[in-house]
Amino acid sequence: MQVKMKHLLGSCGLMLVLLSCAEAMAKVGTFPQDCTQIQNDSPKIASGVYFIMPVSVPHPFMVYCEMRSDGGWTVFQRRSGPQQSFNKNWKEYESGFGALTKDHWLGLEKVFYMTIHKSKKWTLRVELEDHTGGKVFAEYSNFYLEDSRTNYRLHVGKYNGNAGNAIRGAHPGIDQSGFGFSTFDRDNDGCSPCIFDGTAEWQCALSKGGGWWYSQCGSASLNGDWYNSGLHWLTWKQPAPYSIKATRMMIKSV
Repeated sequence: MQVKMKHLLGSCGLMLVLLSCAEAMAKVGTFPQDCTQIQNDSPKIASGVYFIMPVSVPHPFMVYCEMRSDGGWTVFQRRSGPQQSFNKNWKEYESGFGALTKDHWLGLEKVFYMTIHKSKKWTLRVELEDHTGGKVFAEYSNFYLEDSRTNYRLHVGKYNGNAGNAIRGAHPGIDQSGFGFSTFDRDNDGCSPCIFDGTAEWQCALSKGGGWWYSQCGSASLNGDWYNSGLHWLTWKQPAPYSIKATRMMIKSV
């Protein structure tokens, strides 16, 4: 199936024709649902951009698949430098932005559609790199997002890794699991006003930068301004304003 799909896509040519081919292929059910299925169908396939079509999605869309020995992972966030701004509004975070082969955000709606069905369980993997080459990771079982009516509320399960459990919070009261997504034009951070060192500040998306699942701002935020403390995972690197150099967030079905 994967070979057939690649052959058909290769014959389409330009992007507009490619999308037309994708729609035609969707009608005959030739698209895999996620990167895990792609790797299962073709175990030696390389990492790269592929079309997928989760069950509830009316049209296929492209994702970057990271093919690892432990499975096919769908990358939905990648940051490596300042070239791609993550200071975006709600609509842009919902639909996605950036280049799939470079720094990008896949889109809240796409991740929701991928993780909505209870027939699959999803693992979230967060990879972090500092400015001296140090690398750590955090994995969470039972990852999924709720729909737009809940502002794409985040859910994660059991933690595993060596980066520390920042999503659950560096200290009590700032667990980000169970909170909706916030951007500078849509505030769902759970504090009004937010207090930092005894001082009232703007909402978290304004003070920390970028969009994220803020809970009292929390101890994890990877979409702020690159450098200048905008990327932080405070169970690994403290204190702020230390900023992480590179991040990658990806999911796989199990």
